[in-house]
Amino acid sequence: MRRLKLIASVFLALNLSGCLKKEVLDDISLIEGIGFDYIDKKNILGTAVIPVYLPDQPPKSNTFSTKAEISKSILQDIQRQTSDPIVTGSLEVLLFSKTLTEKLGILPLVDAFQRDPSIGSDLYLAVVDGETKELLAGQYGIRGNATYISKLMEHNIRNEDLPQSNLELFLTDFYQEGKTPFIPQLKQIGKNRMKINGIALLKHGKMVDQIAPDKMFFFKLLVDKYSEGMHRVKIESGEAAVRSIHSSHNFELTKRNPAEVTIHIKVDGNINEFTGQELTPKNVHELQQKFEKDIRTECYNLIQRFQDKQIDPIGIGHFVKTQTRNFDFKNWRENQYKDLVVKIKSEVKITESGVIE
Repeated sequence: MRRLKLIASVFLALNLSGCLKKEVLDDISLIEGIGFDYIDKKNILGTAVIPVYLPDQPPKSNTFSTKAEISKSILQDIQRQTSDPIVTGSLEVLLFSKTLTEKLGILPLVDAFQRDPSIGSDLYLAVVDGETKELLAGQYGIRGNATYISKLMEHNIRNEDLPQSNLELFLTDFYQEGKTPFIPQLKQIGKNRMKINGIALLKHGKMVDQIAPDKMFFFKLLVDKYSEGMHRVKIESGEAAVRSIHSSHNFELTKRNPAEVTIHIKVDGNINEFTGQELTPKNVHELQQKFEKDIRTECYNLIQRFQDKQIDPIGIGHFVKTQTRNFDFKNWRENQYKDLVVKIKSEVKITESGVIE
């Protein structure tokens, strides 16, 4: 009986293997990045990055561009320019020029990719200050342009001030009432260099505001958490670099009719750089207090700005809905959100001061 089961298993495996479509790497073109630029109200320019792998050399990034009305025809037109079938299963980044994001929005383009089963939900989206075609034509690192961009965003999410962001999170925020989606901004600063240049805030798929790089730290405190990070704090006796920052935040509905929300932010960090003569316990206490004040002021200013522009990247509306029976989103958008009282309570703990002491 055991032998019959073994034979049947081998037979089944052989038959199943015959049904699989094999794709040899040398016989296909792997698209790793796609960018979209604005032409006019009906037309866009699409650019695809396809790496060419050479023996004993870093991959070379080839770009193919075409003009079209919708993203599907862009892939069809690019297919006519390549000698091998194109495959989107290795797609890592999807880029949109700032002009396109402001004038046309990105939803029709994103929709085509979310329906492709070969594309993973961890695909990175980003707005580009300038033209995506020009940015993708550069040469960055030794692993190909799309991989470089992907690693750039992954590093800044893990260790710097960029909040978690990918295709899945963007779609979740978009379809969730009471939440405004956001994606990173990139800027080319040389033929072989680029940087994270802020965060784009989108309403109905169009970019309506942006978070500048110097405000990204406080924005991340409100929408995400730090497992690593660094922030500089100034006091009268000197300036400290607070590193290895860990943070958390939570919302509390402290009043109803009218609604009041309190956001509690906790930050832990270490000081391993101080420009003053001596880092005393008194200085550490002053740094903690100043850090707490900076968090309250900057986060409150961001929230006031969001209320003025009727956007909610923090998700306050979604939170209040979870705390309120028979919640009316129409009334929330038209009346309640703009007049909502938001308070920030911050708590900073500096646990170590490293070799400075």
